[in-house]
Amino acid sequence: MIRCFSFLLLVSLFAHTAAAQSLQKLYPVSFSAVNIQDSFWSPRLKTVADATLKACIEYTENKTGRIRNFERAAAHTTGRHEGIYYDDSDVYKALEAMAYALRTHPNPALEKKADEWIDKIAAAQLPDGYLNTYYTLTGLNQRWTDMERHEDYCAGHLIEAAIAYHNTTGKRKLLDVAIRFADHIDSVFRLANRPWVSGHQEIELALMKLYHHTSKASYLQLAQWFLEQRGHGHGRGKIWDDWKDPKYCQDDVPVKDQKEITGHAVRAMYLYTGAADVAAVTGDAGYVKAMNTVWEDVVYRNMYITGGIGAQAHNEGFGVDYDLPNEDAYCETCASVGMVFWNQRMNMLSGHAKFVDVLERSLYNGALDGLSLSGDRFFYGNPLASTGTHNRREWFGTACCPSNIARLVASLGNYIYSTSDKGVWVNLYVGSSTTVKLAGSNVALHLQTTYPWKGDVSLTVQPQKSNTFEINLRLPGWLTEPAPGNLYSYVAAPAPALEIKVNGKTVNYKVEDGYAKINRQWKKGDQITLHLPMQVRLVKSRPEVAQNKDRVALQYGPLVYCVEGKDNGGNAWNFIVPQNPVFEMAFRPVLLGGVNTITFEANRVVVAPDGKSVRTEKQPITAIPYYAWNNRGASPMQVWLPTSISDIKLNY
Repeated sequence: MIRCFSFLLLVSLFAHTAAAQSLQKLYPVSFSAVNIQDSFWSPRLKTVADATLKACIEYTENKTGRIRNFERAAAHTTGRHEGIYYDDSDVYKALEAMAYALRTHPNPALEKKADEWIDKIAAAQLPDGYLNTYYTLTGLNQRWTDMERHEDYCAGHLIEAAIAYHNTTGKRKLLDVAIRFADHIDSVFRLANRPWVSGHQEIELALMKLYHHTSKASYLQLAQWFLEQRGHGHGRGKIWDDWKDPKYCQDDVPVKDQKEITGHAVRAMYLYTGAADVAAVTGDAGYVKAMNTVWEDVVYRNMYITGGIGAQAHNEGFGVDYDLPNEDAYCETCASVGMVFWNQRMNMLSGHAKFVDVLERSLYNGALDGLSLSGDRFFYGNPLASTGTHNRREWFGTACCPSNIARLVASLGNYIYSTSDKGVWVNLYVGSSTTVKLAGSNVALHLQTTYPWKGDVSLTVQPQKSNTFEINLRLPGWLTEPAPGNLYSYVAAPAPALEIKVNGKTVNYKVEDGYAKINRQWKKGDQITLHLPMQVRLVKSRPEVAQNKDRVALQYGPLVYCVEGKDNGGNAWNFIVPQNPVFEMAFRPVLLGGVNTITFEANRVVVAPDGKSVRTEKQPITAIPYYAWNNRGASPMQVWLPTSISDIKLNY
């Protein structure tokens, strides 16, 4: 039977940790303490709990050999290994998603399936704590010899799954397996002073989760040790010896000296998430400075409007600054998931809302696009333009994305609220309720919202007793003109100022670090209301982004929009956006699960029969949220829309 542990009884994933020089300002409320009731997100949580996890289980258990590998490895003898050497990680990510789903949608059959998998995983663990089916089945004499072979990457995902499952169910079996493996890694490397660079980062952030979960200092020390290994020429294996490319896994210079984003996007996000976690506890200013410098390089020079990152396919990562092709954009789903992780940690470290702005952009656009509305088809890459050849798939040979987007959506509760000694922070406007401890007593919060289709927000505060503390409401970055240096800016004027009321009366508030701060004595039943004014915004790029020259994009609230052929006579490439277009917004409850559409009149370009001349004629154009495209079959699509006839692609 599923036991959902209260936040007030269970140490939070990022609980306040005794550290004299800790820099951490905010502490997220754990998913295990948040109940989501939201018209936008609740159906997606249910879809993940039902369809997405069903697909993950089917492919993990029956259509691929991932579970069979554990069954064979349990014999502790060499034998056939099916699939790729990093496939264990997909089992762990699916288990983590199951844990979150069991919290939101209790299901005895799903819990039984998870327990079956956990039994097989535990049986495959060696007496010394080592656990990796690839090397167990192909030869343990080769373990820990190639730093690119994802042994510690798989270990990291095991740790994350174990913590999530323990938080939801209270069952320790997988957690004990993870602890034994972490202790094995510590004994083999840090305690033995044996150099090791993780070719695919993940172990660092996972060890920090384990440190917070167990309060065992060796996991913090090991995470920091892994970070300090980078940039000193320790790398051995395919990345370093064959590819001669330490930048691929951010190993060219020490982490504290890194100033620009390089290499594989997912590896970078996981590395910097771990670095931010370490900095938050240790107060290491070197990591803080590096994280802020690299973050600016990512967001101001290398991020798509969707929050997607990693423009290049050949390295699944970063290239030249401002080189952001649309049709050929790679933008791996896992990289957007990583952006959510990293920006949450940067928000925890700084208390600044600008990091949640990026988190929200990636969540609602670049990451959510990776999951179909049906929940059982996926994007690996997420281009911003297509001639109709890019389609969602049931699965992939390298299948990191399905389980990764599943665990992100299912764990949404981790990202909504944060607390500090001073008060509570509302980061995402997702209908939900939780209870936190502030000023020595419990405070229940109930958040209602029409987001992202409308900007109406209501927060009811129910303290056990009247008390004084802060409530901080994020003022989304999309409300105002982006800061100087940003890749994107609005063509039109900023939105009007918003008004915040308490119990129906307008209140004064202080804006600090992107939050509206209300500090007062709160009593039971106090209600805060605000309306976030939403309107269609025309967005333009900095001139350095050559691919978007003479093009504009549409954004409404946190959502980036696209034009898909399905709504526009089969074509999305044959029109010009006029100056000063007039937009009509309408909610269509049946279309694509219920979406706001944007309609405007454009100039359709028509080629004469002889092909020697063109003319334009008026045509209504309909745009849909980017995350919803390619849910009705193959179709052309564009995010960045031409304003000049020279930029039109008529034949493809």
